[in-house]
Formats: sequence, structure tokens, C-alpha cells
Amino acid sequence: MMDKRITKLSAATAGAKTPVRTRAVPAVSRAIAILRLLGKAKAPMGVNAIAQALDLIPSTCLHILRTLVQERLIAVDPETKRYRLGMGMLTLARSAREANTFPSSVQAGLDRLSSKWGVTAIGVDVTDQEQMVVVALSRSNLPFRLHVDVGSVFPALLSATGRLVAAFGGQPIPELKRRYQKLRWDKPLDFDAWYKEVALARKQHYSIDRNTYIAGLHIVAVPVLDDTDHITHTIVCASLVDQLTKQQQLKLVAAMQQEAHLLVRPKFD
Repeated sequence: MMDKRITKLSAATAGAKTPVRTRAVPAVSRAIAILRLLGKAKAPMGVNAIAQALDLIPSTCLHILRTLVQERLIAVDPETKRYRLGMGMLTLARSAREANTFPSSVQAGLDRLSSKWGVTAIGVDVTDQEQMVVVALSRSNLPFRLHVDVGSVFPALLSATGRLVAAFGGQPIPELKRRYQKLRWDKPLDFDAWYKEVALARKQHYSIDRNTYIAGLHIVAVPVLDDTDHITHTIVCASLVDQLTKQQQLKLVAAMQQEAHLLVRPKFD
């Protein structure tokens, strides 16, 4: 059954999808921007600092802040009048994690991969095609460590996972090219060369970023697909360039594909 899933690719997946039109809601966008800003800030921030950072009118910023405080998504120090993320964010994060079974389902597999192969093994959510989110992580006991944590967010088309998102995400080539040109790589490829690797990833059901996104690292990714062969997650392993031979790397790919297969295998399989 695994072989069928590895070779299967529907025509609908390879084709482009009609983009969904959304109407901007400024108040919501500003509130989210404030939450993201406070999430990145190393210390609580005042109204004027937040407004200046996000190019907001201070009075508008204050109204949004007060609403977020009321909803417990942020908290304010009554003495300093500085804002930080609130405990309500933890409740939302916990609910999101409980609703998403992938992190807990993939963790044992990541532990097996990191232990056997001495790699950093990562579970990545790519349901939002604009960005990828690290949702599970397992580090090896070797000195090599990749600087990534659960919750880290990256542009969806980066590295090995990005090739798989392009291969199985159904986005048109012009849109991929527009987004690709905004990415930053240590050793960037031109779009045509990159897209050839996307086509290869679609055929092979895995991708290897050899020393291009981060110099000195090989990053391998395999897709986790839904019933329509649309990508939802990836399993990623990162190693030093000379850590694994090509033969070992292919064996690692096979092991990763097996772990991905276990995540989608029907109960009766």
C-alpha cells in the first residue's frame, strides 16, 4: 500500500487552483499585527512604541489594545502602561495543539529518526501555503544542532519543504515565481533551476536541499499528503553536509517516508 501512495499523483494536484478572494478587515489585521509584534518583542511595549512600529494612529492602537486586554490575549502593567502577551494566548495555543493531532502523532517517529541517524528531525505544518510552522522537534545527541524551535515560522517555499509545497500545493507557476523571488538563501538558485527540483520532488515524493538554504547543511523533507494528494505537513531531517553519504541519505529518505506512511495509513492497513 505504501508503494501506491508514493507513486500516486492526481492531475488535480499538479494543476493550479483558483485563488480565493478575501476582503481585508483592517481592525483584525491590526490586532493580529500587534499580537505578532508583542510575541517577538523581548520586553513589554508602550502604546506609542507599538503604534510607531506598526505605523498606526496611537488612539486607534490604544482602542485595539484595550479590546485585546479585555479578551485576555494581552496584559498591561497598570504602573508602566506597557503591554505583553497575555495568558489567553496560552489557552488558544493549547486548544490549537489539542485540535491538531499531527504533533503528538509524529513525535515518536521524529525521535526514531534523530536517534538512529543523528539528525535534527522536525515536523512541519504547511496547511497555510504562505508560511510553514515547526510543530514538533527531536534533536540528536550529536554536537550538531539546528537553531529551530517549536513555533518557528518560515516562508512556505524555503528549503526542501518549500519544494514539496510547490510540488503538491497546486499553486500556479507565476505565483510561485513571485513568491520565490522574495526568499533569502545562503546559495540561491535561479527560479528555473529551482523549479526543475520542484518537478523532481513531485516525481520522487521527497526533496533534498543540498547546501543552498543554509550553507553547510543538507535538509531532507518528505510530504505528508491528505486523501486528495494535497500536502498538509512535512517530515524534515537536517544534517551536516558531510555527515551522511549519498547512500545513507537515501536510506534516511526511505525511513522518513515510512514514518510519513504511518501517519496516513488507514487503521485496517
